[in-house]
Amino acid sequence: MSRPVIRSNPDLTVGGDNKQRWNQAAHRRHGFHNAHRLFRRVLTVRSRDVLVLEPALVAPTRLPSSLETLLAHPAFSAFVCAQGNHLLIEQTAADFDAGRPHSIQSVTKIHIHLIVGRLLAQGLLDLEKPVKDYLSGMGSGYANARIQDLLDMNINNDFSEDYSDPLADCYAEEVALGWRLPGTGEAEISLYDFARAVTGKALANTSGQADYKSANTDVLTLVCAAAAPQSLAREIERIADAAGYEGCFHISLSPEHLPAFSGGGCLSARDLARFGLLLARGGADVRGGDFANTSFLEASLSRSAPLLAPPKDWLRYSNHLMTDGRLVAHAAMAGSS
Repeated sequence: MSRPVIRSNPDLTVGGDNKQRWNQAAHRRHGFHNAHRLFRRVLTVRSRDVLVLEPALVAPTRLPSSLETLLAHPAFSAFVCAQGNHLLIEQTAADFDAGRPHSIQSVTKIHIHLIVGRLLAQGLLDLEKPVKDYLSGMGSGYANARIQDLLDMNINNDFSEDYSDPLADCYAEEVALGWRLPGTGEAEISLYDFARAVTGKALANTSGQADYKSANTDVLTLVCAAAAPQSLAREIERIADAAGYEGCFHISLSPEHLPAFSGGGCLSARDLARFGLLLARGGADVRGGDFANTSFLEASLSRSAPLLAPPKDWLRYSNHLMTDGRLVAHAAMAGSS
């Protein structure tokens, strides 16, 4: 009998450009359309109730030129605009559908805002305390960082999120997020071990702008897991129920099975709209009941917080949201809400 052929998983193995196959240019469209099937490990959640989106009685007849440009772009997949329970606009590329999952990348970070708000309402989290009060063994990059500064992307440490640099720390982070395999002979690093390995000296951010680091979200994930009375998977179920998804919410998991809130979520365009509607309702669930910490959400829009770097300096990064004082948003590599 011949010996079986065994090879490293081709979708998750890193190539010469330091990117796994699903995130390489030739495969990226397929990868972002199918990330929920390609990640190393994934949690999938369905909602108890579904918010039915009905066609609007009066739909827009003209679209802004900037939106028309976006819809015509070769990289375009899907766009949904909803108000209340009505679909105002729904357009898709020929090879996609508004009901199919798509990677939402950093839009996933908004889940941290919702979870932190709920923990605050329960008196289980103090934003003025340092990370070390919730997590032992953190390294110099985060141990003395205030929870509030993590929420505002207001920390200066040695973590690098320069995607143009193939050796940036954000690529090592992807092993801990379940997006790629480690190098030959290397172990899969846990989210905790990745976070505690980040170094830093003077953590104060003196740039005058938000210092965007997805590792901040990873640390907040660990803090929330330590502070929450139930699992973060249960918190995800609550958010899904409040939003009323029609399809599934998928999120990649770390080796210790923690959700990759820094960018591992996947939703259909319609369900991403439903997630946005949850925020537009001020955090009320699909039945109109209390869900999110409304006062925390409202304060996040009005409080002083670091500005984003130009040309996005009309936005502030506040409590893991991007806002101009009116809108609630979060940019991402593959979607926005």
